[in-house]
Amino acid sequence: MTAARWAGRRERGSESLIRLMIWLSLTLGWSVGHALLYPITLYFVLMVRGGRRASRAFLHRVLGRPATHLEVFRHFFGFSCVLLDRLFLLSNRLRYFDIQVNGLNDIEGALAQSRGCILLGSHLGSFEVLRVVAQQSPVPVKILMYRGNSRPYSRLIEALDPTLAESVIEVGEPEAMLRVQECAQRGEIVSILADRAPQQDRTVTVPFLGDPAAFPAGPLILAAALGTPVVLFFGIRTGNRRYQVHFEYFADRIILDRARRAEDLASWVRRYAARLEMYARQNPFNWFNFYDFWEHRTAALQAPQTRSADAAADAVSFGDVGGSCRDVASHDRRADAASGAGG
Repeated sequence: MTAARWAGRRERGSESLIRLMIWLSLTLGWSVGHALLYPITLYFVLMVRGGRRASRAFLHRVLGRPATHLEVFRHFFGFSCVLLDRLFLLSNRLRYFDIQVNGLNDIEGALAQSRGCILLGSHLGSFEVLRVVAQQSPVPVKILMYRGNSRPYSRLIEALDPTLAESVIEVGEPEAMLRVQECAQRGEIVSILADRAPQQDRTVTVPFLGDPAAFPAGPLILAAALGTPVVLFFGIRTGNRRYQVHFEYFADRIILDRARRAEDLASWVRRYAARLEMYARQNPFNWFNFYDFWEHRTAALQAPQTRSADAAADAVSFGDVGGSCRDVASHDRRADAASGAGG
């Protein structure tokens, strides 16, 4: 199944059943919710053919051999576990969670420059653990995300954290880019998921796990326009309620020369894809893009193009893992004029 077709799928499961699952998990405890994940995951493995095929294709790439049925189930189950943990992380029930943080010096070094910081995440692992780490941040952490197709699970669990709305900058709102620019001027952190673009957004095609794949151009264009340091973020699930958070300094400043803008942009996207590939190979069962990520593998490498991309592959289970950054390329010219970066 392609990303465009997958994006059109409705979330499986009624809202009442999702409410029941949330109530049982939060009332009876994590262990009960975890036990319920086995039959739920089995149902989706059996019923969602496109997601199953995408899982098998991805695992074949990273494992170097055909994936077994058990490994495909493990892949789906890991995603379900991340969604279950999200309930408890958002409701601040952190007991028994073990979250280890690596690379705090990289974040501190970026913030020391007082230019703000762009934090690039992905659909590898859990984006939700960032909010836990952010509670200890010396500056506010905002999340730039596209919520136009918010699903029942996302809406219901986001209600668990009344402060969540304050930290979200929703792409599509008229003042969104202005708010991002103000955050950078105040020296704050703006986080973005940078591996998946919503429909009809500008992308750049670069090598990824052996074939060309399209990545959104917007996050790096935004970073270039703001002139802030860029740090990568990965929240890897390593076991039941166990996560390793990795921060990795990516760039002091993204520079897109006017004379070779497309080439520079492709170079930065390629660097991001290379780091994502390394973490994906090390943690294959944390990959939560359940659609054909390489649907444009026949396109020329490094050629910017428009594609229809999935903003809801996570409908395999309950809902959105943390949103997706809508491409901000349409705001590029205005942001350049405001900051003097790019062209």
